[in-house]
Amino acid sequence: MSTARSASSLQLAREARERFVAATEGAIAPLAQAIRDRLTTVASDVGSARTMQESRDDLVAFQGHASQWVSLAQTGWRKALGTGPAGGTSSAPAALRLELIGDEVVESNILASRLAQTIHDKASFELSDLRLRIQHLEGTHELDARDVLKPETLAKLLVEQWLAAGLSREAWGRVQGTAQQALADVVVKAYESANAFLIAQGVMPEIDLKSFVRRTGDSGGGPSSMGMPVSSSMPMGQGAPAGAAVPHGQQQPSQPLQRPGFAFQASHAASVPSSGPASSSMMGSSPLAFARQRAQTALLSLKRFVAARIGGEAGASQPGGGTTGTGGGVAAPRVFSRTFAGAIADAEVAYRMAATQYMDGGGEQATLIQQTAVDLRRRTAELKKRAPTTADKATVEIVALMFQAILAEERIPFSARVWFARLQMPVLRVAIAEPEFFGTLQHPARMLIDRMGSCVMGFDAAAITGSALENEIKRVVQVIEQYPETGQRVFKLVFDEFVAFLSRYLTQSDATQRVMSVAQQVEQKETMAIQYTIELRKMLNDMPVRDEIREFLFKVWAEVLAIAALRYGAQGEHTVMLKRVASELVWAASAKPNRADRARVIQDLPQLLQRLRQGMDLLGIVGEPQEGHIKTIGATLTDAFMSKTEAIPQAKIEAMAERLAHLEDFVTDDGSASSLPLDAQSIELLLGVDATAIEVISDTAGVKVAEDMLAWTHELQVGNWFMLDHNDRVTQVQFVWRSDRKQLHLFASADGRSFLIQAGRLAMYLQAGLLVPAEEETLTARATREALAKLDANPERLLN
Repeated sequence: MSTARSASSLQLAREARERFVAATEGAIAPLAQAIRDRLTTVASDVGSARTMQESRDDLVAFQGHASQWVSLAQTGWRKALGTGPAGGTSSAPAALRLELIGDEVVESNILASRLAQTIHDKASFELSDLRLRIQHLEGTHELDARDVLKPETLAKLLVEQWLAAGLSREAWGRVQGTAQQALADVVVKAYESANAFLIAQGVMPEIDLKSFVRRTGDSGGGPSSMGMPVSSSMPMGQGAPAGAAVPHGQQQPSQPLQRPGFAFQASHAASVPSSGPASSSMMGSSPLAFARQRAQTALLSLKRFVAARIGGEAGASQPGGGTTGTGGGVAAPRVFSRTFAGAIADAEVAYRMAATQYMDGGGEQATLIQQTAVDLRRRTAELKKRAPTTADKATVEIVALMFQAILAEERIPFSARVWFARLQMPVLRVAIAEPEFFGTLQHPARMLIDRMGSCVMGFDAAAITGSALENEIKRVVQVIEQYPETGQRVFKLVFDEFVAFLSRYLTQSDATQRVMSVAQQVEQKETMAIQYTIELRKMLNDMPVRDEIREFLFKVWAEVLAIAALRYGAQGEHTVMLKRVASELVWAASAKPNRADRARVIQDLPQLLQRLRQGMDLLGIVGEPQEGHIKTIGATLTDAFMSKTEAIPQAKIEAMAERLAHLEDFVTDDGSASSLPLDAQSIELLLGVDATAIEVISDTAGVKVAEDMLAWTHELQVGNWFMLDHNDRVTQVQFVWRSDRKQLHLFASADGRSFLIQAGRLAMYLQAGLLVPAEEETLTARATREALAKLDANPERLLN
């Protein structure tokens, strides 16, 4: 790279950072307001005397120090541009510094890491793309530890300035959920904006992760480890691996380049505690969020464990100025990396053939599982011998231990376990090429395994063998095996396809389809009724209409119009007729000083009343309730007939009729039916059959559910299994469907019963522990934890 080009590239990188800092700095003041609102809400809640006092103390303290915190944070964030590569002052490798840190620092790091992880989980793809573009511009191998583009930098600064402003760690722990929610979307948009800026400047408009797989050897046009050519234009830092020959005119990076995996993130892992009880900052989080935090702690503990054993080799020198250990060193020949990649491919093919024999050969499942485990263990040992670096050896061992745990999971049917085991080599290939596999729960490979695992662990072997679900798992694995060089992209593709499959598979039964259809109709009807009521109120706002007619139109006729629109279509003949009835009723109930108008009312009244009855029949209002409405309307029309007050102008009536005819043009589709009058009767009305197999759990009247509680319901994933304690009866149920507006949730049990639960009640069941996940942690999280336990007990096996 020429000097001029280097200067322009560095300027682009700096400008991207400046734009990112400017965008995120603007979120600090709104964040403070969101925290203030949250503390105000919590302070007004009723609870124990101690809790209420703590809430009031938090609010008072924040009101006194909020402006100082905002000022310190904004100033510190702007100054952060002057550190790291943006300011030209890069820090020494943190992995080489040893120092004692106090408990306060550890606690602060914990708080910051949780905020950073939330941002990273939401922005993983945008951050990954931006990181690659910045590394391309700067010719670096990894972002600096204090780079402003790293979520950890912003999170740590906010926590540090919070403490510097005189606020407590406990207070931050109680508002961290608000901070995560307020910041995540802003930071994601800032990453997107920075990427858009660089793309507009011509910086890597398209990113092909296949070309960024890091391999030992020359990054030029030589053969890759999979026998495929690697582009000579591969950006330095992504395509140029440790040990690659440095092209003429480029400088060797000051730090030794390291192979992806664990050691290159040793400094980050070292600052995070490995385990321990949940701190006060976890209080108030949902059980699902708590499980994610525990899983993330396991990941960080694993990275710290590995870094402690291989991170020290990062700076070791070899004769000739090369590096050894995790970096692989210049001494590692290109053919060696190709040999290792070929070994992985050979092991994958060999196990694929062995697994087919296991499945076709019959025999006891326990014996077949044991044979599978022994086969995989033997191939793992061979791969470790051929691994060119210690980081590669560690990666091979940890992935093997994770899949041993998955293979030993007896709650997964045998046939599915064998297919899961076939993912070991594809996952190993991704883990070596993409270090984020061990850094985030949101990596597509992890998400895919977790989602498939959460679905199959609720079935017995007889239910899943030969089913569409098993066939889909087979298809997913085979697709991944066919595209070994595409990295996480293929995992992301098949994950999206598997989620789409689940939405069809879990709702394919006729009974579920009927319940789902009716539930969707109920939600749509109630949402439309609310919106129609709002529009009717607007229309009648400046009209002299009697209160009895207003109440009938708002509470009864709006629902009649909604259900008619669902059954016959918004512009169906019957629906249009019922819309006209509303304007005719308003006109008939207005004053009639004119003799011709009175004659017209008398002539049209029988037909008007008949249509009103038809509408109420449609809604299920019959018998005495219907007669009560007709009697009230009749009395109102009689009073209006004799009234001498001013009549409603005909022009207004015609305008109302025109607006009613096209009512759907004036209502929005973003309203939520926050209080659906859901019950078994309304379900039976729309189904037309007995709904005894449907347990309707509707919202409790008069109970307001907090927004953060409702957010729990949005975290549930279709396909997961839960234990439902309803009416003192515990049932294992599978979450099979969520309505479009996220107000209705359908759970199905193995005995054919369905539970239709509204969002508010679902949130209350989650909070009260009446609905709990059948599995407290995901499949890969448990596998990671078990792998870490084995390594803690026998650390020598990592590199042996």
